[in-house]
Amino acid sequence: MSVTSDPFSARKPFRSGELYSLPALEEQGLGPISRLPISIRVVLESVLRNCDGQRVHEADVRALAAYDAKNPGTKEIPFVVSRIVLQDFTGVPLLVDLAAMRDAVKSVGGDPAVIEPLVPVDLVVDHSVQVDRSGTASSFLDNLKIEFGRNRERYEFLKWGQQAFETFAVVPPAIGIVHQVNLEYLAKVVFERNGVYYPDTLVGTDSHTTMINGLGIVGWGVGGIEAEAGMLGQPIAFQTPEVIGVNLTGAMREGVTATDLTLRITQLLRAEKVVGKFVEFYGEGTESLSLPDRATIANMAPEYGATMGFFPIDEKTLNYMRMTGRSEESIEQVRDYYIEQKMFGIPKEGEIDYSKVLNLDLGTIVPSVAGPKRPQDRIDVPDLKNVFNGLMEMPVAEGGFGVEAGERGRSLEVEIEKPDNGGTLTATRSGLSHGSVVIAAITSCTNTSNPSVMIGAGLVAKKAVERGLEVNPIVKTSLAPGSRVVTEYLNKTGLQRYLDQLGFNLVGYGCTTCIGNSGPLDGPVEAAIEEGNLVTASVLSGNRNFEARVHSAVKANFLMSPPLVVAYALAGRVDIDLDTESLGNDSEGNPVYLKDIWPTHREIEEAVADGIRPAMYSSQYSDILNANPEWKEIESSTGAIYSWKDSSTYIQKPPFFDGFDLEVGSITTFEGMRPLALLGDSVTTDHISPAGNIPESGPAGRYLNEHGVERKDFNSFGSRRGNDRIMTRGTFANVRIKNRMADGKEGGYTKLMPEGEVVDIFDACQEYARRNTPLIVFGGVDYGMGSSRDWAAKGTNLLGVKVVVAKSYERIHRSNLIGMGVLPLEFKDGENVDSLSLDGSEVFNLKGLDNNLKPGQEVDLEIVRSNGNVDTVSLLVRIDTGIEVEYYRHGGILPYVLRSLLKNAK
Repeated sequence: MSVTSDPFSARKPFRSGELYSLPALEEQGLGPISRLPISIRVVLESVLRNCDGQRVHEADVRALAAYDAKNPGTKEIPFVVSRIVLQDFTGVPLLVDLAAMRDAVKSVGGDPAVIEPLVPVDLVVDHSVQVDRSGTASSFLDNLKIEFGRNRERYEFLKWGQQAFETFAVVPPAIGIVHQVNLEYLAKVVFERNGVYYPDTLVGTDSHTTMINGLGIVGWGVGGIEAEAGMLGQPIAFQTPEVIGVNLTGAMREGVTATDLTLRITQLLRAEKVVGKFVEFYGEGTESLSLPDRATIANMAPEYGATMGFFPIDEKTLNYMRMTGRSEESIEQVRDYYIEQKMFGIPKEGEIDYSKVLNLDLGTIVPSVAGPKRPQDRIDVPDLKNVFNGLMEMPVAEGGFGVEAGERGRSLEVEIEKPDNGGTLTATRSGLSHGSVVIAAITSCTNTSNPSVMIGAGLVAKKAVERGLEVNPIVKTSLAPGSRVVTEYLNKTGLQRYLDQLGFNLVGYGCTTCIGNSGPLDGPVEAAIEEGNLVTASVLSGNRNFEARVHSAVKANFLMSPPLVVAYALAGRVDIDLDTESLGNDSEGNPVYLKDIWPTHREIEEAVADGIRPAMYSSQYSDILNANPEWKEIESSTGAIYSWKDSSTYIQKPPFFDGFDLEVGSITTFEGMRPLALLGDSVTTDHISPAGNIPESGPAGRYLNEHGVERKDFNSFGSRRGNDRIMTRGTFANVRIKNRMADGKEGGYTKLMPEGEVVDIFDACQEYARRNTPLIVFGGVDYGMGSSRDWAAKGTNLLGVKVVVAKSYERIHRSNLIGMGVLPLEFKDGENVDSLSLDGSEVFNLKGLDNNLKPGQEVDLEIVRSNGNVDTVSLLVRIDTGIEVEYYRHGGILPYVLRSLLKNAK
């Protein structure tokens, strides 16, 4: 880190070096710094420290120092982060882009080494494991072997990247989930470089990067496109946000978990419409929360829509650092730094000026689940039965399942063979009906980082086993912890063996069911679901439950705490009131209720205290590069330039830099656009660019078949993000997407116009490309919500879509569209696809788009109807900042960065 100037004389001695003092700015009269939200102050420190007159200007510092919470304005903040964190699904395509950028530099006579991350970049391989095997003692090793067999090409490529880039490091597979590894190991909290001390800040290519906010670190998820720019020295530009203060009071009641609190906060804040805003927690209730509880809440920021869910640093932060094996020197460094900057401790009521304050009494939180299709749809546990039954007959168009009353009681008998923990196959006949649980997964970053809920699940399992309860073999059970430390403390407390007895055996360390890596259901189970058109359920301790995400055959998906996952697995149904109905009968035939096996807070606390030691973290992270023998055996190519293989179905050179020119293009309008899709509200990045299984009958599956890949080796969309040929064919191809232009046909279909023939979206786009016809997509509210998938924007671009029009956008996807040169436009209030009576037969012309484009300006969209009538609608350009205009002018953020690097290298 080089510091070129200190225009505010803010550099002050600190420990063995110096820091950039925020109190010094207040002393100079730049603003009431001590009353700013802590999260804003951390961003301000970065702006101050990086004020070089080029990327960051004095005016940027003055504007943010004078932050007015009630009227933050729309000024752009140039935020330079300390580091970047990646997971492999989004990290592999990012590395592919970097490799392609090096090729592009070489093609114009430059030095490929100019493409090198300027800040530390850590990639954690955690998204590639699938639950192919479950319920047995060998599940973990079986899945690990399958994972390495499937992903060898990708892992070879990652190893090439590790040697090709000096600041790029890889955490191998089977170590943990990126966000838990970040909490437990990667996070420094305070950095020291060249004698300058500064806060640990970051962005990550996973939306749940916000989990690190629980540790008092400012950071959030961005698309891989934006992360690439950040690692190559570009500030992360965003509009000055509102900061919503959440004042937590009271204490949680017996029987309530951190997950229940998180689901309530998700419901509260999603209703508050906090998209694009910072959320900062304060008050005595916040102070009482353990750090893992804070991290659980922070993790779900994408679900409640906020950029961050931030918890300031206090003694709980330091205690967590101590528990996870950090050195006393680093802990004291954090304490001293934040005290010096007057940012240590959870603020009390009235100490900070927030844009708005919300109050939540922890004593009002009750056991909850969320679903069946969105994480913000919270349901009290006793109400789940009635809610589910109500949804059964509700029309699909209204969010229900559309099951006719006469079909509600349908049940099919299924016979399956499953090995017990000794390996013996046992055949079981079971009834499968609407409401049956077929997947029960303790999974995801949200909860498997929290010892209280993981220990709680183990205690529920222990009590259940001791009462003689069992899980029906029809339920696919799995346990995928966030790190190896979880296995250590579950073993030390003796609870893992009880989880094993119920089928919750270890299946891997990584993101599994929550991201669609649930693996296959037993054949007879899936066949029965299809035959009976059954609405079956998954229960998972995850953060996402969008349609077709968990498993394409499972229509109802409910998020909940790990202990409740065990409980619903035992019950085998979601149409049950766990307050009044039994989970089953004990060995003596007596009914067993949830209250009979639910642990007390004291039991959980005692088990946590007994089971966790700092040495566990130190030992697990002491030599991670050699912790996985399979990873050590992977060989890769070497050198600064990657040797692309034409035969690879995993890694291909993307076309984004084909014909790269140092000259900047110009912004022009679009004429003769045809609509590709008319979509409704809450279209997620799962819908746009799916993860999970690759259907054999779809364009991507056909491509793999044509290239000699057998169905069993398809792997997932996520694992093939390094191949644009696969991902473009998967764009808008989710089996649950509903395009009004498909004549009621569900899935990735559209109507090729003007012929009117319903075809695969990819095939239609191929034909439109031959005709040189630009495309436009229409959406509703929260377009692009969900995971920060850069391929949702990349695929949109490669399909030939030039413009997207929606009622509102999720933050990351809007940014990604601009980053790929796709123009996001927004309807004004009261206008939408319906009000304009669009049916897909129209032709669209955009007026008012030229090289003088300004952030937030309006443009006219001319609608030429099939009968010749012409209407015009005024739309808002959702390019919000000056730098976004430049990204769009250059055709995307990557060409912009590439031209900047080459210009500076001369």
